[in-house]
Amino acid sequence: MSLTEELAERLRNAGASRTPCDSLTSNHPDLSVEDAYAIQGINLDRRIADGARLVGRKIGLTSRAIQEWLGVAEPDFGGLLSTMSVPNCGTAPIDELLQPRVEGELAFVLKRSLSGPGITAAEVIAATDLLLPAIEIIDSRIKDWKFTIQDTIADNASSGMFVVGSQPMSLNQIDMKTIGLTLRKNGEVVSTGAGAACLADPVNAVVWLANKLGELGTEIEAGQVILSGALGPVTPVVPGDYVTVQIGRMGEVGVRF
Repeated sequence: MSLTEELAERLRNAGASRTPCDSLTSNHPDLSVEDAYAIQGINLDRRIADGARLVGRKIGLTSRAIQEWLGVAEPDFGGLLSTMSVPNCGTAPIDELLQPRVEGELAFVLKRSLSGPGITAAEVIAATDLLLPAIEIIDSRIKDWKFTIQDTIADNASSGMFVVGSQPMSLNQIDMKTIGLTLRKNGEVVSTGAGAACLADPVNAVVWLANKLGELGTEIEAGQVILSGALGPVTPVVPGDYVTVQIGRMGEVGVRF
């Protein structure tokens, strides 16, 4: 078994047992970003072989504060699978998660594929079919959320589940930089933010993703859901919590745990 296969299995076992493991880089400090994406790919391929479908991508590490904390200069990405989707106002099975937290995001759905490198903001705007408010339920197989960028990439960019709203809007109806976020937990406001918190403009995050995927020989496919990154701080959740996200004039999206 190769090192990447061994570390992929460690993350799988942590998820299956609901017991977070030590960071991969604590024992393998020379693990590269390329190795980390290979580990991510191994586990995604295994879940797809078990019947899941790749329905989109998530972009992480889009705030300057998070990048400075990890000492990196660019975001990361993970895969969204059909088995990770929770219906709007539905129930997320929290016993399938380890250390869940939630954040509010804008979800892009494209009407045509984007193949980088060289994708521009104008091309992302032209290719976008619709926008939806979204709740990303992030999670970590790494103990206490103490990781490097290599760890979180390997762990599918610390993904858990996701929820998208049911009332789409077009991109030209929204000021992407100034649109505001309000995240409520059990009716109380626990997080606020704005579009500018996501790489200064969420469109920039999708540009980055298209070009990064292009470097890796793949593309954003038409119809895929792209979670563009958090617009405000995350908050933890426990059984019984009900979370809603309101972004500008977009329809509310909610989930119960």
